[in-house]
Amino acid sequence: GAESGRGLLGEFSGDKLALKEIHRFPTYNVKLHSHIYWDILAIFSEIKKILSLAKNEGDISGIGITTWGVDYGLIGENDILLSNPFHYRDRRTDGLPEGIFGIVPKEKIFKRTGIQFMPLNTLYQLYATKKEFPSLLHSAKKLLFMPDLFNFFLTGNKVAEYTIVSTSQMYDSSVRREEDVPGEWAIDILEALGIPTHFLPEVVSPGTFIGSISSHLREELNLPEIPVYTVCCHDTASAVVSVPAKENIWAYLSSGTWSLLGVEIDQPIINEKCLRYNFTNEGGHGKTIRFLKNIMGLWILQECRRQWQKEGKELSYQELTDMASSAKPFLSFIDVNYKEFLFPGNMPERIQIYCRETGQEVPEGIAQITRVILESLAMEYRCVMDNLEDVIGTKIETLHIVGGGSQNKLLSQFAASATKKIVITGPVEATGIGNILVQAIANKDVSDISQLREVVRRSSPLFVYQPKDTGLWEENYERYKRLVNR
Repeated sequence: GAESGRGLLGEFSGDKLALKEIHRFPTYNVKLHSHIYWDILAIFSEIKKILSLAKNEGDISGIGITTWGVDYGLIGENDILLSNPFHYRDRRTDGLPEGIFGIVPKEKIFKRTGIQFMPLNTLYQLYATKKEFPSLLHSAKKLLFMPDLFNFFLTGNKVAEYTIVSTSQMYDSSVRREEDVPGEWAIDILEALGIPTHFLPEVVSPGTFIGSISSHLREELNLPEIPVYTVCCHDTASAVVSVPAKENIWAYLSSGTWSLLGVEIDQPIINEKCLRYNFTNEGGHGKTIRFLKNIMGLWILQECRRQWQKEGKELSYQELTDMASSAKPFLSFIDVNYKEFLFPGNMPERIQIYCRETGQEVPEGIAQITRVILESLAMEYRCVMDNLEDVIGTKIETLHIVGGGSQNKLLSQFAASATKKIVITGPVEATGIGNILVQAIANKDVSDISQLREVVRRSSPLFVYQPKDTGLWEENYERYKRLVNR
């Protein structure tokens, strides 16, 4: 994940999945001069540590890696890594999309890719690299997204997995063929922007055997020959796979650094309404589409917590939530997607400035600021849910919240009350579970997604939240909509 990484060991009995966390580490990134980079080799050192620990637990049937989307590394001659990958929160793409729309119209990009417009998308990152560091692109022999890069480090083989590719805004998932992998690279858009295409990799489906761990790693770590698979390598895609849904009409909210709210469908939805609401069509397992909206998520609280730690206030997320539960309700709201909240920095101060500039009461203190964040997130979930139902033409019955953010009981209750939906939370380790069980499908230990989700329901504790105080939430939702011009 974008905040922390972990190694999970899964043991499948044929009926249930047992998980064990064997190592956790911060996802290292470094600011150098004016740019932010992922410290990719430090992260890979942690992956090697995970493998060394895992071998002591028994025979390993397979390895799968998931990460966040859009970021990439460039591989040059003789398989050298040309640069540490840029971090998607680097400011180099700030304001860039608007300039690109003068070359390729926004409507054409959306019609070809069906992807939500965000300045961090790979398309804009590559254009920024072309402008500032063109020699990197000319020297590159292969572009690999973050999980593909780690798979290359493990096996020496260079392929790109479909779900992670689909986040880039450079791929057309609407093209359907008989092959396992739908879609094709949007070469025409890249060429119109002067971005080279010679380094684009082969795209493979989730559950593909890439190769075994390289002989170098086997010798270094004293490991046997272990197969490496492309799972649903985008972390959200793996999380969606493990949603324990059995209702007819349901939505998911993958809650963590980002909040991703959407539905699972068979075909992309690409029309004027989707463009206006800025929805995205990302790839899923079995040629499905994750039709969703990216929302800023708990990043805002994470960054506040980092600032408070700098000020000597060490508080866990549970402590922050407990404090927020007794703060004044509906004091103020923030637009969680406001662009200044995307970047690292003094987030409590930015929230106060936002509230002051929008004529609202300024929240003071840790408890009140935390409550403003959580209530604003819940209001944004309601807004996206309304838009989602408008696009698909159906009322959602249940909202499944998965991922680390599902542990936040206050936010889960706020989500139920704001959306007026029954909320079911769990599993917490949705991405890890999806990763391991897609490997199980590849290894023919699990037959299909239906059985996979049944395994999840048997293996994970689930919690139900009913809407409360809906009249009060509805009244304040109107305030929120006026604030964010919805």
